[in-house]
Amino acid sequence: MPQEIPTYYQEDAATNAALEAADFDYTLGDTSLPPEEQDVVVTVEKRRNLNSSHPMLTWVDFRDEYLDEMLRLEGRGGSFSWSRCASCEAENPLFRCAHQICHGPEMFCAACIVQKHNCLPTHWIEEWDGEYFERRSLYALGLVIQLGHPPGYSCPTSRPAHKDFVVIDVTGIHTIRVNFCECDARVKHRQQLMRVRWWPATVKDPQTCATFAVVRLFQMMNCLGKVSAHDFVRSLELLTNNDGLTPPPVDANYRMTLMMKRAGRGHSPSGVRGTSQAELALRCRACPQDGRNLPDGWNNINWGEMPEDLRYKYFLFLAQDCNFRLINRDVGSAATDPIIGDGLGYFVNHARYTEYLRSHVSEEEISTCSGFQAMFLANRKRVKGLRTTGVGGVTCARHNMWRPNGIGDLQLGERYCNMDFILFSAILNFILFYLILSYDIACQYGKKFWTRMSELPADMRLPSSFPTDRVWFKVPNFHLPPHKPLCHSPFSFHWMWGAGRTHGETVEQNWEFTNGAAASTKMMGLGTRHATLEDLFGFHNWRRLVSWRGIFTRRMRENVTEGQIHRDAFDAFNAAMEEKIPDKVASWKAWVHDWESEQHADGTASPFEVKEKVTTMKEIRLKLAKEELLRSGEGIEVEREDTPSTFISMGLEIEESQRQLSVDAKALTNPTPQQEHDFLKRRTAISKRIRAFRKLQRAYMPHVRKYLTLSQQAQWDSDSEKDAEAIRLFLPSDIADKRMRVKACAEGLPEVESSLREAEAHEALEALRQGLRVRTLTNRFRLRNSTGQRALTRGQGILRHNNVKIHKAKTPLPRELQVLNEEDVRALNERTVTAEERAQRETVHDLRDVEEGGIGDYGVVALGEGRRTLSWIWYAAKAGEPTELELVEALRVEWCKAYARMRRWHEDVVLVEEEMRRTIQYGYWQAGEWLGRSVAREGSIGEELQEGLRAYALEQAHREARTCEELKSKWSYWRERGRLYLERATPASNTLLPPEPREWEADQEDDDGEEGAPDYDEEEEDAELD
Repeated sequence: MPQEIPTYYQEDAATNAALEAADFDYTLGDTSLPPEEQDVVVTVEKRRNLNSSHPMLTWVDFRDEYLDEMLRLEGRGGSFSWSRCASCEAENPLFRCAHQICHGPEMFCAACIVQKHNCLPTHWIEEWDGEYFERRSLYALGLVIQLGHPPGYSCPTSRPAHKDFVVIDVTGIHTIRVNFCECDARVKHRQQLMRVRWWPATVKDPQTCATFAVVRLFQMMNCLGKVSAHDFVRSLELLTNNDGLTPPPVDANYRMTLMMKRAGRGHSPSGVRGTSQAELALRCRACPQDGRNLPDGWNNINWGEMPEDLRYKYFLFLAQDCNFRLINRDVGSAATDPIIGDGLGYFVNHARYTEYLRSHVSEEEISTCSGFQAMFLANRKRVKGLRTTGVGGVTCARHNMWRPNGIGDLQLGERYCNMDFILFSAILNFILFYLILSYDIACQYGKKFWTRMSELPADMRLPSSFPTDRVWFKVPNFHLPPHKPLCHSPFSFHWMWGAGRTHGETVEQNWEFTNGAAASTKMMGLGTRHATLEDLFGFHNWRRLVSWRGIFTRRMRENVTEGQIHRDAFDAFNAAMEEKIPDKVASWKAWVHDWESEQHADGTASPFEVKEKVTTMKEIRLKLAKEELLRSGEGIEVEREDTPSTFISMGLEIEESQRQLSVDAKALTNPTPQQEHDFLKRRTAISKRIRAFRKLQRAYMPHVRKYLTLSQQAQWDSDSEKDAEAIRLFLPSDIADKRMRVKACAEGLPEVESSLREAEAHEALEALRQGLRVRTLTNRFRLRNSTGQRALTRGQGILRHNNVKIHKAKTPLPRELQVLNEEDVRALNERTVTAEERAQRETVHDLRDVEEGGIGDYGVVALGEGRRTLSWIWYAAKAGEPTELELVEALRVEWCKAYARMRRWHEDVVLVEEEMRRTIQYGYWQAGEWLGRSVAREGSIGEELQEGLRAYALEQAHREARTCEELKSKWSYWRERGRLYLERATPASNTLLPPEPREWEADQEDDDGEEGAPDYDEEEEDAELD
């Protein structure tokens, strides 16, 4: 029977028939143009088609239709598809394939669905339970795959594979019941798998395999998208989980529709157009939210009469910062790639944001007291060709959740106008009791906070009745040390009432998760980039929410355990202090409470610091000059115009010049002729000063040579053979024997040198501390914000220059006060390198051909506050025995810090307990919301759509309720432990409660490594940030 030719092929068929005719003339006529028309160019304008050129613009009017169709699929569809089995016509079929390309929306009975998937074992099945669909596996329905025979045939000598035989496919990770064929012993098991296009993971007794399709998919994604095997498998794991998640979609329409579906907009009679600002964002359930997770009548409480332990439970902790990796090229336009759903999710309202920024075009970047940012400022000024230079973001500072309307693009660095608008958008319509803001430049940001707020739109400002002393500014723990010392106590979370164990670095942790999208979003248009990042922020928030199941358990466990340790340690310390100085302890306690109860400006006296002024060389010289003047006035003869202090000062200045020249010379292993000439000029100048010094030395130390050791005398005699920087001056301190020193020197000369040496050492120590602070902050800033060879090379040069300064600062110290070893020169967050690491560095040093003693380009090894030991350079005291007053001051600082640490652990137990309670209450509130949505559109829509809406709403409501019950059970043990700890009823040994349940220990691995959670390990991260 001849096949009928489709209409759209008829023209081609007629042409082919003509070509086959005998009289068809293949000769073409004369197609040449007249000479006068040969240079004429005819331009045909492309026909404009809005639907193809700008599909997003035409799609906007159909958003409700798309949303309804998506929700319709949550139900069974029309009665024709579910009244009878599509295969055997049995009544009330309950199963369908989740992959619509398999059988469409038809429903099947259990036997038929299994039979139809004999060749498709990696599909997921959905079962209707009377209210909504639940996922089922073909393994659970009894499907058995027989290898070595055609589908549907059994093998008389089959051998079952491992019961947990795993097959990885593009649809996810599946457990499949497999039987191997034993009819032909020559065909190995691995060969049977290969013949059905399953690639075995092992050669012998394979228990895991991947389909050819998923292997090819990974190959392409790895080559083109640089997707790692880890990320690829993790995405398949998320696709497999029965938790409502899907892998990140690639289509902006799908992203937006999915956000609206999850936010319940399809169930609202007002539809998509009725969506309010930030409604599509997933909110933090552990932060206080009126009407959702706070007790009834909480805002009617008299805050002045509320106990301290209850007040800080209502603090809102936020953290904000900028990310300069998420830049965006100025490609496309808002007309061709518009933002769909502006301000409905995590980004601020773009139109309103842009309008506000127009009045702040000339505003400069925010300054910082750290002082190093200017080194990299040039990198951030290059904005040509960029639509945005980065993004600013706000998260909750305790739970790592992005705030609704808490993200905004930056146009020119980090400016007040950008960060103010983003922050106030993130707290818009939020009822506040206290606002605690963590910001790495909080010391500058808070100075004119209320003045700048008055420039914002009226509806974004805090109420005029809101007390200004209820907004506190803090610097994150890791960012605080490089700030000026005056900022340390006022802006530290460690010394803040109600802060608990908050470290404020959550926004930095979140940037680490989002930075992976920097390359892919760099060249996107405005709307596509916003949709992609919105989806990424939402995905992060959801996985973070899921991970709380284990995170809160770990936090409470750590708080109770460590809190008891710190409480016992403080009690012992406090008992000893109250026995010796009870009046001091009482005043210390009152000072700590007064300090922690309010925000302080820099420079305010702190109970956690010892105010010690560093004595400088200039001050010592002035003091000595006054003493010499006093001696002249009392009739004591000063024998020479050159006084002992000027003689010693001259010697110290020469030694400093020698050190500078030595460091500079060693830093250049192969100097140029010009550099050699410069060194020669400096050596000549030093030699002239040494000759002048020797003349004075003959007066103040006339017989110094005979009091030197034999080796020192040899050095004295060989001065003419050495470079100027190698000549030793032999000041009084070079004579080791005290009696010989007194004989060799004029009266009082050793004491003069000792005073000047001490001042020199304190100056050098302060310079060393400052250099190490700069090194720490420079490293952090360079790693966060510098990309590309040019920027990194410039940053490396800055680090090398700073390391030279550190080396120069530490050089004079070994002979003063205390020996300064190489391992002592480390920053506050750096630990001592091990012997193995030191040997490895020496090997690298040798390979680089760096001269011994030269300036190496070493890295640093960082460690958190809770695990490190301080180098003595950070608490070096003045020479001499401490007075009783100095001892009391030191004890005061240690007592106040120990008391504050104990209070922070106690507070965190209260906070974590409250966060657990709020999370559960929010879940029950959310379940009630979904139950109400299940009937919100009844009577106004068709039966099929109504069933889909109801099925989806009931599924979400039941899931929320089940999760709440699971969390109550999961957290009950440690919540009870926390309650007993707060009542001081829990000793160090757990005698008041039975051992921790075994089932909790069994699934601890799942909690610690929650699938899909951000890549950082919070437990380790918190330890680093203590």
